[in-house]
Amino acid sequence: MYLEPRVVRLLLLGFSSGLPLLLTLGTLSFWLREAGVDRTTIGFLSWIALAYGFKWAWAPLVDRLRLPWLTRRFGRRRGWLLAAQLGVVAGLTGMAFSDPATHLERLVAFALLTAFASATQDIAIDAFRIESAPPALQGAMAAAYQAGYRLAVILASAGALGIAARFDPSDLSYEHTPWTIAYLVMAGFMGVGMVTVLFSAEPQVAISRETLEREARVSARMHAGGRLPRWLADLLAWGYSAVVSPFLDFLLRYRWQALLILALIATYRISDVVMGVMANPFYVDMGYTKDEVAAVSKVYGVVMTIVGAAIGGVLNLRFGVMRILFLGAVLSAATNLLFAWLSTQGHNLPALILAISADNLSAGIASAAFVAYLSGLTNVAYSATQYALFSSVMLLLPKFLAGFSGLAVDRFGYETFFVGTALIGLPVLLLVWLAARTEARRRAAFADSAPQSKER
Repeated sequence: MYLEPRVVRLLLLGFSSGLPLLLTLGTLSFWLREAGVDRTTIGFLSWIALAYGFKWAWAPLVDRLRLPWLTRRFGRRRGWLLAAQLGVVAGLTGMAFSDPATHLERLVAFALLTAFASATQDIAIDAFRIESAPPALQGAMAAAYQAGYRLAVILASAGALGIAARFDPSDLSYEHTPWTIAYLVMAGFMGVGMVTVLFSAEPQVAISRETLEREARVSARMHAGGRLPRWLADLLAWGYSAVVSPFLDFLLRYRWQALLILALIATYRISDVVMGVMANPFYVDMGYTKDEVAAVSKVYGVVMTIVGAAIGGVLNLRFGVMRILFLGAVLSAATNLLFAWLSTQGHNLPALILAISADNLSAGIASAAFVAYLSGLTNVAYSATQYALFSSVMLLLPKFLAGFSGLAVDRFGYETFFVGTALIGLPVLLLVWLAARTEARRRAAFADSAPQSKER
């Protein structure tokens, strides 16, 4: 199953998706701190990642808009993928030649381009994955995607730091050239995704009769009586089917529960994300070298995340998604307390390994449960846009609060900051409990109504 060509493609596309993320987040924050940028500014610059949080806004365009020449030559999905990947390459190249010590504004502009293009690539990959294989193969494709993604995370973090370290003449002073080389090498690795797209077939999509009939009814209303110019009626009909229908479908299926679900999605990763922005500056301030951070946090830590995800998958099957979702929320908040303890230990490599082990293992368990939960919420008729909505909501609030993390560290210190990130994860436990109760009631009501429907 994992040697099936479509599954292998998702492994490579997952690599292309995971590569740009840390180059605009964790690795970038390490670079900025080494260049002498203050923690408050680094915290605010984490808002660059809000591009991932707003991708729902242009996901309908990726779903429906035809790109000049690219769509005609490569197809809708592959055309958007190539355009986004070229944007990532351009952004990373621009970052490579922008020194934050002298041209911080230019670096930020190219980082924004990279994040926007990367978020667009994610939208297109989700749609490509959903449309390329039947439901029976989606689990294997998602697993391959995650494996490729994690490999890219290692390369974009440990790999980039390692390259910068190798070309750095001294750890005692800042040099821009090592970072230029590191980011140019990372831009080159985007070729993996581009070659994959070029050698892939455009997925063939069979639109359901229900979807076609709904869009036809809306189009008929817009054109009825000739009250609107034809171009405006066409635009409104397109906007309804591309933008309104996916969100309306979610609200109609869950009604008032949709608010609870969105609140849970918006806050589930809040402890990890807010803490994560200051993790690399914390390592620098505690005196850890680039090689130590690369080996422990960026390689060993990612391996522990993969192990945690595997454990989480088994636990999901054994105990159910909602129970493991609750366990993941508990572990994510609790392990932040280990970093509060670590901040009192000075430069202590065994203590760092312990904290990284627990934190990344719990993150893997939580991620496995959360992805399974989000997948269960999605209607296959609108998978790409709805998944973009959920993943955007997941990041917006945590990334916004993370922008103030530098201020919090400067004001209260690392120990209090890490304790605070654990405490803000406590309300998530209540939301998971409420969501589990309402979902159980909804399933019970559906089960009770099914026999009655058959009798009628």
